Amino acid sequence: MSNRSSNRSDFIEKAEAIILENLANEQFGVSELAEAMHMSRSNLLRIIKKQLQLSASQFIRQVRLQESMDLLKETSLTVSEISYKVGFGSTSYFIKCFREQYGYPPGEVGKNTLTAETEKVRNSFLKAYRWPLLAVITIVLLVVSYFLFSKKDTKNKLELEKSIAVLPFKNESADSTNLYFVNGLMESALNNLQKIEDLRVISRTSVEKYRKTDKGIPEIAEELNVNYLVEGSGQRVGNQVLLHIQLIEASSDTPIWVEQYNQEVVDIFDLQNDVAKKIADAIEAVVTPAELKQIEKKPTENLLAYDYYLQALDPYYSRTAEGLEEAIPLFEKAIEHDPQFALAYASLSVSYYFLDIYQKQKQYTELINNYADKALLYDSKSDVSLIAKALYYMHTEEYRLALPHLEKALEYNPNSASVVQVLSSLYSNYIPDTAKYLKNALLGVQLDIAANDSISKSYIYLNLSNALVQSGFVDEAMEYIEKSLDYDPANYYAPYLKAYIQFARDGNVEQLNRSLIEELKKDSTRLDILQEVGKLHYFQKDYQGAFTYYKKFAEARKEQNLNIYPQEDAKIGMVYEKMGLEEEAAEFFRSYADYCEKDISIYKSASMALNYAHEGKIDQGMEQLKVFSTQDNYQYWILLFLELDPLIEPLKSHPDYKETIQKINDRFWEKHQNLKRLLEDKGLI
Repeated sequence: MSNRSSNRSDFIEKAEAIILENLANEQFGVSELAEAMHMSRSNLLRIIKKQLQLSASQFIRQVRLQESMDLLKETSLTVSEISYKVGFGSTSYFIKCFREQYGYPPGEVGKNTLTAETEKVRNSFLKAYRWPLLAVITIVLLVVSYFLFSKKDTKNKLELEKSIAVLPFKNESADSTNLYFVNGLMESALNNLQKIEDLRVISRTSVEKYRKTDKGIPEIAEELNVNYLVEGSGQRVGNQVLLHIQLIEASSDTPIWVEQYNQEVVDIFDLQNDVAKKIADAIEAVVTPAELKQIEKKPTENLLAYDYYLQALDPYYSRTAEGLEEAIPLFEKAIEHDPQFALAYASLSVSYYFLDIYQKQKQYTELINNYADKALLYDSKSDVSLIAKALYYMHTEEYRLALPHLEKALEYNPNSASVVQVLSSLYSNYIPDTAKYLKNALLGVQLDIAANDSISKSYIYLNLSNALVQSGFVDEAMEYIEKSLDYDPANYYAPYLKAYIQFARDGNVEQLNRSLIEELKKDSTRLDILQEVGKLHYFQKDYQGAFTYYKKFAEARKEQNLNIYPQEDAKIGMVYEKMGLEEEAAEFFRSYADYCEKDISIYKSASMALNYAHEGKIDQGMEQLKVFSTQDNYQYWILLFLELDPLIEPLKSHPDYKETIQKINDRFWEKHQNLKRLLEDKGLI
């Protein structure tokens, strides 16, 4: 075998050895390699990218292909036999990858050996015509290089163009009750395409607005920011399905693939799979064996169960209490006909999760969990099953337990807008991580920006703007907050965020304060702004002004029995202390200390540093600040406001203070630059 490990790190050698041990296992992928290396998936991706400039999946594929080359040279095995030996479940996919890696198909290996006589003639010829040939070769190399780089650029362009939206299918049945069945065909086509990582597939919510539209293909494609659209129309007549479907290239408004289907209902799954595979082939999307396996997986063998499932989808996707209550009995009927129908179990779990959102007292916790577990039991590789279990953990506020389920769901459905939205929320609010928040907010815009109405678009852009500014991308954040306000000038939170983005840009605390007070005049009951205005006065050591707002906030919070902004209690306590209200101040500080003990976020050490500083425990406070300086992906607001906080004043006399603060700043900007390069490489900014 070839010596592939020369000049490689011990890490890469170990990773190669593990891949070779699992070579024939086509299911051995990035997650399995990370587990075998005893490290997180993200760390594995980072190290491989740094050392080899490859993604982890590219690295695994490269090892498989290198091993296949050795086998082709040294054995008499057929191409098909070798493809399975090196972990490719599809020979055609193996041939495609091999050609991309080496420039020729595997069947050509070993066919270019030359006889000694040919070599002798060649040497004689080269000796006689060496210099003229060098000139010709130089020209040829220049021409070849041009075409190689041109081809590379074209390939990159094609990869960028693999964006697609599946428009709502038209029901051509005389019987309008068949609409759910035609919608089900559209839903299945969309779901199958979403499983292909090489595609960017727009979400269902984004295309629904085009169900009844007079807009042309180019206009729709521009609004959705895609280069391909799928249109379909169909009807069901008894047990017969008639479907007309076409793939349209948006730039030319030209169909590049058209198919007429006339099949029995019993063949419905074969039809759905065929549509996805032919669309992928038409735009030259790479479909991995694992993805193909997911596409070809039948949700159920029972057609009556599937029919009930399809009937439930429209009310289910409404996400209203009425719609969910209509969908639930239909999902239950689906399960009656197929007790192992994972999609139906998962949909029931999600339905009860959203029903409970409307309840002050949670009623369905056990049902959510039981149905999610049933879904995972019958299909553990379904993104919907994994989402259901993740929502259960969110329901019980065990947010960290939700994460691995969501990350795994994204592996099985890399175009899932719902997963990306939930991850964005988790990394923003419950498990703070600015880098992951920004990544998912950007992906969310790509997959779901054409939401049903301008208000939804406004909030999508608001979320992205918030993620950008938290990671230090101030100019980009301002661009998207302006878009948010363009779509909905009445957006409740956009002016509030815009005021902070302006502060991040110009550092004018007085202007920020004035802007927030203007927002407070529009709605004096907004507790979020009340405490923010109080905090700005506090930062400026205007304790009387701070008390005016903090007092209103604290009283409203107590009256309404709300457990919000506990991280601000130390600031409120200090203001009350300055106003001579010692007993009340002590209560706020006790509350803050309790918050610090319970906090499991990356900000715990920073919070504890301020608590120790107030208690006069300077060395302990400094140690906690040092701990915080080793954290990653904290918000930009830390840099802007930490040193303005009067609570930190006692630590400033410590000899290690300046160095630690500088480390916090340097670490943030280092991570910012790394994040910027990563997002630029992925085309996300």
